[in-house]
Amino acid sequence: MKSITKSIYTLLLAAWVLSIGHSTSFAQEQYKENKKVTAVEEYKGNGNFYPVAQYDQVKPGKKPKNVILFIGDGMGLAHIYASMTANGGSLFLQNFTHVGFSKTYSASDYVTDSGAGGTALACGVKTYNGAIGVDANKQPVPSIRELAEKKGLKTGLVSTSAINHATPASFLSHQASRSNYDEIAADFLNTQIDVFIGGGVRFFEKRKDGRNLSKELRDKGYQVLYKMDDISKVTSGKLAGLTADEHNPPMPERGEMLVPATQTAINLLSQSKKGFFLMVEGSEIDFLAHNNHAPGLIRETLDMDRAIGAALAFAAKNKETLIVVTADHETGGLTLVEGNNKAGDVTGKFSSPEHTGICVPVFAFGPGAEQFGGFMENTEVANKMMKLLGVK
Repeated sequence: MKSITKSIYTLLLAAWVLSIGHSTSFAQEQYKENKKVTAVEEYKGNGNFYPVAQYDQVKPGKKPKNVILFIGDGMGLAHIYASMTANGGSLFLQNFTHVGFSKTYSASDYVTDSGAGGTALACGVKTYNGAIGVDANKQPVPSIRELAEKKGLKTGLVSTSAINHATPASFLSHQASRSNYDEIAADFLNTQIDVFIGGGVRFFEKRKDGRNLSKELRDKGYQVLYKMDDISKVTSGKLAGLTADEHNPPMPERGEMLVPATQTAINLLSQSKKGFFLMVEGSEIDFLAHNNHAPGLIRETLDMDRAIGAALAFAAKNKETLIVVTADHETGGLTLVEGNNKAGDVTGKFSSPEHTGICVPVFAFGPGAEQFGGFMENTEVANKMMKLLGVK
């Protein structure tokens, strides 16, 4: 089993390498191997569990000054519980005592994609699969990030994927198709976003139209940096962190990226007197789930949970920050068939290499968290955040 798992993981890494040099639309989706469903995948814990701090809840009835939205792309309840088992039965997510469920269907399909799912969470509207920041009639709809920006709040995006991939794109761009990667990257120049950190250098600097968007960003006053060590040292000003040519490698190959990127974004955005909005995406939970790779998706979910822990440490001290954690959809149809909390071992079965239509959990912590309980449309997540932040 270990050798099978290692082989699959090697193939996944190879897919990222091979993606460089292919056409843009093909390369962005290269993480999908179109493999047959794996019967059983096993994660073996190594006993190296990270400690999970407990934080006091904020009294209900207050409104937040800041909102941090975490999106675990493809992250279903089984992904979360598998990761909880892998960390000895504990996650930072357990601090979130207000829990609900999001109905993820899109305007065109029972099973959504990340474009429609991201747009629902960003803009509060149902739309067709593949859409980015537009409604079912292809008309632009403002996102919570744009509305926050217009009100004078600082805004930011962090992603382990290319920063112009479907989910982060939904908070910044308005395109009829998620495949318009060059156009989405160019849309960053049409905003006043304060911080964005993710992959995608090629879409900013190796473009068919000859534009060098990184130079244009520098001309607008952005610090454009490529290594997390440099990015983490930024303490003021506007920041564009481009950490990979396209998608960042999966864990553990990419090393510490999501946690310090989240901390850096919070440090910069929290300097605003008016407040801020930040979206952080654990993109590659979806990537590994597409390939029915349980150990990989568990590592990705644990990485996002540690980033959530960094946000919780800030919110618990700040007391004016709402944190919402959810997913755009579930990927893989994961079922857990065996596990051991003490050892951190998990065995899972997959029913699909694609997205599924099952509802996904919504977790909330901080002022306004009590409004995120029960079943809700995915669009309600965005609309509730907009109302609480005072930008709707």
